[in-house]
Amino acid sequence: MLLSSLVEPLKALLQLCISTIHWIVAGVFAKVCFWDGGAKRGTNSWAVSRKPSQKRDQTAPIPKSVNYHFTRKCNYKCGFCFHTAKTSFVLPFEEAKRGLKLLKEDGMEKINFSGGEPFLHEKGEFLGKMVQYCKVDLQLPSVSIVSNGSMIKEKWFQKYGDYLDILAISCDSFDEETNQLIGRTQGRKSHLDSLYKIRSWCQQYKVAFKINSVINTFNIDEDMTEQIRQLDPVRWKVFQCLLIDGENAGETALREAEKFVISDQQFQEFLCRHSDVSCLVPESNEKLYFASCLFMNVFICETARNALNPGEPKNTFLCFL
Repeated sequence: MLLSSLVEPLKALLQLCISTIHWIVAGVFAKVCFWDGGAKRGTNSWAVSRKPSQKRDQTAPIPKSVNYHFTRKCNYKCGFCFHTAKTSFVLPFEEAKRGLKLLKEDGMEKINFSGGEPFLHEKGEFLGKMVQYCKVDLQLPSVSIVSNGSMIKEKWFQKYGDYLDILAISCDSFDEETNQLIGRTQGRKSHLDSLYKIRSWCQQYKVAFKINSVINTFNIDEDMTEQIRQLDPVRWKVFQCLLIDGENAGETALREAEKFVISDQQFQEFLCRHSDVSCLVPESNEKLYFASCLFMNVFICETARNALNPGEPKNTFLCFL
């Protein structure tokens, strides 16, 4: 019933995205995105450039905050995941740098790297180089990462910690059995052990620490107040489980998230239970649903596949590959 009630609004949002995608990308990626004609068939070779004579479209929204989901691959199998591993493609580093540079030129101030699991590709080296580039070369005020934490090593902090402002770790439960049911686990590795270890590294290397939690049928009755206060994140973002057709719901989806969905009332009850937690920042389905239209693979300049769409109105962009 929930899914059917969202069909018409989703169609409208999808039409809006399609109708505006050209001028949005034109304003951010400077209207030139093309497939390298010299690439071998079956390979992904990208190029992004701006002609010296081109000026930014003043009517285009300014991408002040960008969420870059540069990979879909993940070592976890969270049942509600809405950015699943439908492709293993990752934009080459030099091409990613060009895109990031253009975003900076068009007004980007904040960049957040996510996935999939961003530390999985090249064991975090690719991610580290992008973080360093954004902080040193682009001099962005805020560079952040969202990760499940399982692949993070202290040596990454030693090499790239100076360039990272915020690290958000996903944690949906402080009960290991619940994490197993959700799919936020890998073998016998303890997700909670990793969480506390990363918290100490963030303190040591002076990186702001955040926690993200997706509230669903398996953790809806849990009281996380004590653990959150102990970890003392700068922010605890709490999300309501959301269905995205083709990603975690529907015939073509790699996940079946229907069993994880909770009602708006249940979500509000969870928030009330944790109302004394000062760092709590709720994200309801109403906000997340608006972003659902961002999951689009569109052709830019007829050949280059990319997806760059507005998230929060006027000031946030999300890039999905």
